[in-house]
Amino acid sequence: MDTKGKKIILASASPRRKELLAGLCVDFQVDTQNNVDEIYPPDTPIEDIPSVLSVGKSSGFHRDLLEDEILITSDTLVLCEGNVMGKPKSRDHAYQMLKMLSGRSHKVITAVTIRDHRHTSTLSDTAIVHFKPLTDNEIYHYIDTYRPFDKAGAYGIQEWIGYIGIDKIEGSYFTIMGFPTHLVYQELQKFI
Repeated sequence: MDTKGKKIILASASPRRKELLAGLCVDFQVDTQNNVDEIYPPDTPIEDIPSVLSVGKSSGFHRDLLEDEILITSDTLVLCEGNVMGKPKSRDHAYQMLKMLSGRSHKVITAVTIRDHRHTSTLSDTAIVHFKPLTDNEIYHYIDTYRPFDKAGAYGIQEWIGYIGIDKIEGSYFTIMGFPTHLVYQELQKFI
């Protein structure tokens, strides 16, 4: 993608987001310095939480943007049976999350905020993931081998658990990975 001299900044430490943005043939730099607690008002509708957090990450960027800079922030949430599933805090917590996802479908909602010195745009995308029933051995093998403590819902679709456990998806695979590339590409073109 020709950025026409604009400098793209990805404010995310996620290796998956870096990989996916690079896959759009966009030159960018990573800058993860921000001053944000990932909190949201208690009355926030569940489906809006990723958007609120993505906007907060953008607003909390550590400095003002220059005229030729575009900032990208993102947040992903896993929602199963009304339960918001963030990143697991421990092995037991990861087990509980994966046990809840086992044999069920759940939503993955990813929001992305794109901002320059004048405009801000936030987009959100939802996908539905269907897991087969998982055995305890499968769950513990995944947790102990892949250590999914930096992933919402305690799993990465692109890892072993996705290979063996996901029956079907509805929506974008990349939204489930945490970065809806098709929407990011369209929106970035408006900023360039």
